[in-house]
Amino acid sequence: MPEYTLTANTPLDGFSQDFVGVSIKEVNDRAIVSIAVPKDGEKELVDALASSYQIELPKTGLLSASSRDNAVLFSMAQDQYFFIFDYEGNAAASTVRNDLGEAVYLTDQSDSYVMIRLSGINSRRLLARICPLDIHPSVFPVGSVARTIMEHLGATIIHEGEDSFLLLSARSSAHSFLEAIKTSAVNIEPIG
Repeated sequence: MPEYTLTANTPLDGFSQDFVGVSIKEVNDRAIVSIAVPKDGEKELVDALASSYQIELPKTGLLSASSRDNAVLFSMAQDQYFFIFDYEGNAAASTVRNDLGEAVYLTDQSDSYVMIRLSGINSRRLLARICPLDIHPSVFPVGSVARTIMEHLGATIIHEGEDSFLLLSARSSAHSFLEAIKTSAVNIEPIG
């Protein structure tokens, strides 16, 4: 009987490439867990987050960041959150369950999304070509998060640092999403 070995692959096989003033890199060492709050369960969740991660529930459009596991929490809809943290393995929801207890409903979304980090002085210029949001720092400061459309593909954009953005999009269209980002990077017009 033949022996088969399954090998896990990331959506973009660890893609990483530098362009003029911007680096594009697939992020594959973080997990995404969706959190839904049970009816009348917000106080229990607030207490569990404060105890385990020293963070609060964020306002819509903003992150709550924890030094533990480089974790961030942001709202996707009323009583629904995404929790992203450093993790390698296949039991991310169990890890969060151990920390938050029965205060929440959890679903591991790690394999449902591709995560791409843009960094460098031209990251905002790259995004300006494909993202309809106003991402000027005065409007979309560090710690902001929003859902949007980029090149007809749904995306979530997180402003991680001065010149750093984390993008999430559906795994099923990861290659199309990456192609749109690369095309924009190639076509950034030089300053001056």
